[in-house]
Amino acid sequence: MHVKHPRYGYRRITIKLREKDWMINFKRVYRLWCQEGLKIHRKQRKKLYVGGSDNACHRKRSQCYNQIWSYDFLSERLENNRLVKLLVVIDEFTSECLAIDVNRMSKGPDVVEVLRYLFAVRGEPVFIRSENGPEFASKVLNNSLRRLRSRRCLWLRAVPGRMAMWSHLTVS
Repeated sequence: MHVKHPRYGYRRITIKLREKDWMINFKRVYRLWCQEGLKIHRKQRKKLYVGGSDNACHRKRSQCYNQIWSYDFLSERLENNRLVKLLVVIDEFTSECLAIDVNRMSKGPDVVEVLRYLFAVRGEPVFIRSENGPEFASKVLNNSLRRLRSRRCLWLRAVPGRMAMWSHLTVS
């Protein structure tokens, strides 16, 4: 029966045997199960694809200060149970947090305003890495960023559905 149903354990096999009018208990099946060295074959999990685009974090590593910035939204709950969004901008080489913008609702123009401020204070990076969330893919944001950035700064977008975009960043 184990050959026919390799994913069944000894308890399920006992139930199946009882359905076929065998008078047998769990302990006996367990003892025979162990004597025969039977095991449940585990399902093989899918391996997550790390990302293969040119914008992937393992292909474009930051090699100097102010070369690649990453930005993303985080959500937190306050003590009064209100939800706030944090726009976090990080320099990937130094892992320095360049800006944290806290709002109840953040939209594309808020992202543009924070980046405009950082461009004025810190200068433009060579690359800016972001994901494809609704805040980052809006038309308002893309049009504003096109006007805002110079020819020198390139936008790196994540490939949709890739989990490991931010895996190389560590927060200390």
